[in-house]
Amino acid sequence: MRVIAGQYRSRPLRSAAGLELRPTSDRLRETLFNVLSAVSELRNTVWVDLYAGTGAVGIEALSRAARQVYFVESTKRHARLLRENLASLGLLEGYEVHEREVAQSLPLLESTGVVCDFCFLDPPYALRGSYERTLGYLSRSRLLQPSSIVVAEHEKNFDPGERFGALLRYRRLDQGDAALSFYRLG
Repeated sequence: MRVIAGQYRSRPLRSAAGLELRPTSDRLRETLFNVLSAVSELRNTVWVDLYAGTGAVGIEALSRAARQVYFVESTKRHARLLRENLASLGLLEGYEVHEREVAQSLPLLESTGVVCDFCFLDPPYALRGSYERTLGYLSRSRLLQPSSIVVAEHEKNFDPGERFGALLRYRRLDQGDAALSFYRLG
């Protein structure tokens, strides 16, 4: 696994052995950022990376000059790996790591006035209910503005849903066994 483009291009990122942690593949991450950069400027943007794992998506955003990334990862071992990946790149600022459950972090981020341009979520595939809870919360949250884009990575054979309150899916992209669903406030 590596950083695809930007300041840290080709730099390696560590992951955990086994299937417990399933980082977004290099190919899918490249597709994600190609799609997003075609519709929006990525420089100086604010990201929320939920269920961050290794931090690959948020680190990719930082490599491409995002202003701030809020990583949320509840598993202590994964959060440690995420911090190691940030340290290996020499990143000292432009991010916060929240080592707590997403359901606790979202209200906390909202209460501190965070408003994101992009929100990426990639819960463990077995936790299918996490999509509905997280997207439902985001649909009525002040974390999003009208131009915000929310992206959910999920299994290709699973549909997280078309609509969550005011949050509407406007695109779905399948690649290999994974898929990306793109949402905006409608």
